[in-house]
Amino acid sequence: MIWRRRNVMAAATALLAGGARRAAAQGGPPSLPPAGGAERTPITTLHGRSLPFVMKGGVKEFHLVAGEFTQDFAPGFKVKVWGYNGISPGPTIEAIEGDRVRILVTNKLPEATSVHWHGVLLPSGMDGVSGLSAPRIKPGETYAYEFTLRQHGTQMYHPHGDEMLQIGLGMMGMFVIHPRDPEEGGVDRDFVWMAHAWKIDPGTSRPNPAEMTDFNIWSLNGRIFPATAPMVVRTGQRVRIRVGNLSMVEHPMHLHGHHFELSGTDGGPIPPERRWRMASVQVPVGTTRDIEFVADNPGDWAYHCHKSHHTMNAMSHNFPNLVGVDQGEAADEIGRLVPGYMAMGSTGMAGMESMAGMMPGPRNTIPMMGGAGPYGALGMGGMFTTLKVRDQLAHYDDPGWYHAPPGTTAWRVDHKTA
Repeated sequence: MIWRRRNVMAAATALLAGGARRAAAQGGPPSLPPAGGAERTPITTLHGRSLPFVMKGGVKEFHLVAGEFTQDFAPGFKVKVWGYNGISPGPTIEAIEGDRVRILVTNKLPEATSVHWHGVLLPSGMDGVSGLSAPRIKPGETYAYEFTLRQHGTQMYHPHGDEMLQIGLGMMGMFVIHPRDPEEGGVDRDFVWMAHAWKIDPGTSRPNPAEMTDFNIWSLNGRIFPATAPMVVRTGQRVRIRVGNLSMVEHPMHLHGHHFELSGTDGGPIPPERRWRMASVQVPVGTTRDIEFVADNPGDWAYHCHKSHHTMNAMSHNFPNLVGVDQGEAADEIGRLVPGYMAMGSTGMAGMESMAGMMPGPRNTIPMMGGAGPYGALGMGGMFTTLKVRDQLAHYDDPGWYHAPPGTTAWRVDHKTA
């Protein structure tokens, strides 16, 4: 059992760490725009994109295509998902309060589907609840949803029919409605993340949509750390982070190095006088949360779910508790049967991130923790990324690791002289 656990967690940390930064799609503008002005800040969907539209008779027309495809959650870890336009979560829909929108949905799935516009105020017949609001969209069919946007804020879209399977396999996306006044609620950087939970057995590639509680993969925009791209901002910029949650579990999202204000929910923006400062915000199932802050603290800062199992990959929850257990004789016996076996867990699991890649594991899986930072292996995985704040930026590409000024880094104390 111990040997199986080690093999499940083992993979190539070097490949993950090196490939993650190269594979990270920024999804935002290639260079820094001037601060301020009346232009709306574009949404940055890391690892994704905003959905293009065409104008037809004064209506913004978008097109979503539902289908199955394989997506890289991390280098060497491919997952068969259902989604829209070849990505899960699907592309972010951006529009403006007062717009008339028409969204064409083509179904290339093996079963019927629908699209519900979560939190959007619209006519009943456009609500996308299969059998209640309209007929289901059968395989090969295209349906049009058309309505006028009467609000602004952070919403979502997802099926409302066979939700356990379709949402469980990745069918979801963000729907951002900008305020009519371009100067209302202005920020310099505007990120969206979709949090999701998956059950993907090691060595397999298809998630189990019937799982209710024992999830083992935790993603942000369809990626898991160390393959999640960083949020890159310039010191002094005002930043908004929007998070949606259509998983089966709530996520307390925590930001290091800054305090923020809860500025909006899927019910709309929160007036400034009703906000309060915090460092973590709960994102319940079926909701969105917006936070805002000024990035006034240069450095590399963690942004992650604060449930400890949600910042690990390929977690197995039936693993015996080995903390404090002397595995010496048992490890020797197992080593005779399994060459290269290494016992772990007696003093904690922190060695997993540095041991990854030293032992073979099942195909198509990744270590429980992995990735290399400027000071060694990072003991994180899953629903984790970074906020990189820099005084000087020419573009929003990953600037690499932060170089702390002298005297601002923790140091080892020599107990002999302390």
